[in-house]
Amino acid sequence: MITAAPRSGPAIRVIGLRKRFGDRIVLDDVSFDVAAGEVVAILGASGAGKTTLFRCLTRLAPSNGGQIFFGEHAMRSLGGRQLSVARNEVGLIFQQFNLIRRLSALDNVLAGRLGDVSTWRVMLRRFPHGDRQLALAALDRVGMLSYALQRADSLSGGQQQRVAIARALAQQSRFVLADEPVASLDPESAKSVLSILRDIARERMIAVLVSLHQVEFAVQFADRVIGLRAGRMISDRPAGQFGDADHRLIFAS
Repeated sequence: MITAAPRSGPAIRVIGLRKRFGDRIVLDDVSFDVAAGEVVAILGASGAGKTTLFRCLTRLAPSNGGQIFFGEHAMRSLGGRQLSVARNEVGLIFQQFNLIRRLSALDNVLAGRLGDVSTWRVMLRRFPHGDRQLALAALDRVGMLSYALQRADSLSGGQQQRVAIARALAQQSRFVLADEPVASLDPESAKSVLSILRDIARERMIAVLVSLHQVEFAVQFADRVIGLRAGRMISDRPAGQFGDADHRLIFAS
């Protein structure tokens, strides 16, 4: 039985992951690796199992079998404080941004420091100077420094998603899971967000797993493309080798 992933191995490793709801199989023997600094796109139509996969990876939903590793963390065997520590290394980016709308961009990014800051500082929003500098640097990296004090609900969708990426940077994530992060954005904003994700993966050696349903974005911005259909992996190849046959396998009605 596998109990630990080697530090020199993949940043993210999934082995034989299975999930069912009653008699319905939602994930069926899903296995893949993501290297540090690599962007891997999970491509599939609505209902393919992409969101369920992401929820199982972070233990937001229980899986029914298989192994999940984030670095040295064997996620399915963790609980309590150990699980909290492991989750703190995973930056989550969602389709609906998950920002606190009434707070500023800066305060939303500072939320990425919650795992490292005492409760009283969080409640009073009195973060240490170093954390504020880290959050400002993260906003600067995604081109949002000039919007630091602006309320999140006054920002465009693309700007809000950049703030969400900055939050993951301030969290000092080793891994980023982005579940349909551009589904509600216009094409130009989507390209900007995916370009930032790709660049920070390279710069900071962060393993990025992103779910998409747009083939053109997966091929343009990912290093590898994994095809998911009805909960089963049906392709896994370098983005440059992804072709019409793969598209038909994934999206054929």
